[in-house]
Amino acid sequence: MSAQKTSSETSVFELVQYVQHKYAYACGRVIDSVILSGMDSQVFDYIIIGAGAAGLTSAQYGARSGLNTLVLDTSSPGGQALHISCLENYPGLFPAPSGAQYIENMKQQALSFGAQITQAKVLSIDKIGSKFSIETSAGSYSCFAVLIATGAVHRQLGVPGEKELTGSGVSYCATCDGPFFKDRHIVVVGGGDSACDEAVYLATLTHHVTLIHRRNTLRAQKAVADRLLANDHITVRYNETVRRISGSGRVESITTFNSLTNEIQILECDAVFIFAGMNPNTELVSTLPTDKAGYIITNENMETPVPGLFCAGDVRAKPFRQLVTAAADGATAAHQAGIYIHNLLQSITGALS
Repeated sequence: MSAQKTSSETSVFELVQYVQHKYAYACGRVIDSVILSGMDSQVFDYIIIGAGAAGLTSAQYGARSGLNTLVLDTSSPGGQALHISCLENYPGLFPAPSGAQYIENMKQQALSFGAQITQAKVLSIDKIGSKFSIETSAGSYSCFAVLIATGAVHRQLGVPGEKELTGSGVSYCATCDGPFFKDRHIVVVGGGDSACDEAVYLATLTHHVTLIHRRNTLRAQKAVADRLLANDHITVRYNETVRRISGSGRVESITTFNSLTNEIQILECDAVFIFAGMNPNTELVSTLPTDKAGYIITNENMETPVPGLFCAGDVRAKPFRQLVTAAADGATAAHQAGIYIHNLLQSITGALS
């Protein structure tokens, strides 16, 4: 028996329950009776937590392969991709779309194959026997395989004034808030791909962008860094960190510290855009092994130590994080989830025969 749906659109989960009801009493035993309980929950074969590039790709692959697939996320689909103004380095997408258009296309593609997308906050994930039980703000769900594709969130500087002035000049999304500061002095904090990309974008809105970076060279890919350095509207200040963000009701200045000269300066500005790295969203599965940075460790099949629990995208430990690698993770996870469910079904039916 395969993991494909029947002509009547019966899910794998429902097929297992049918087989168990039919044979359990005849065999004089109950195999994994937990599967037969909790019938008030909504049942799926494969549940994906997170609707970014990894989650939506996995939803497409899972649903297309015949798995009854559900995507759960606390907000609208998109994740970090929504912050990309021009997705110029995704293979095959040319001319480059915006991140928002890319995500909308992925969403519609997943829906077209039969995946469902529900906006809900996931409260807990438990596994008893062969079944995962997921409690959310929208109700209870059950399934055989789960994908953690919760991504990562922007890391804060943790300096005085940052929290107080967030939304009043402090931002973590240039495409969201940049237009509010047209022709003003904008500070960007960071030196990686995101910081450089966003600084270049902000330089289209104003002639005065200052990039603050704590090291003596940029960490961004060479092409990205070269584009920033060639922009006459951007000034780079190396070996500096932000010590304080100041202002009365809005950003008015920052205090910087130079690690080479030990000099402290006050730089007047109108906005501070912070791109200082990411923190992975691992709260739901905090017991899984992680690397030193807190990212979940998997094998190349996206498998965690818990059978049936997979992980993909920016929340996963890997050397390179891009939309294209997140999508690849999601496709691999869906494929492996299908194999896992198929083998699980075979073992259950074999035990009942």
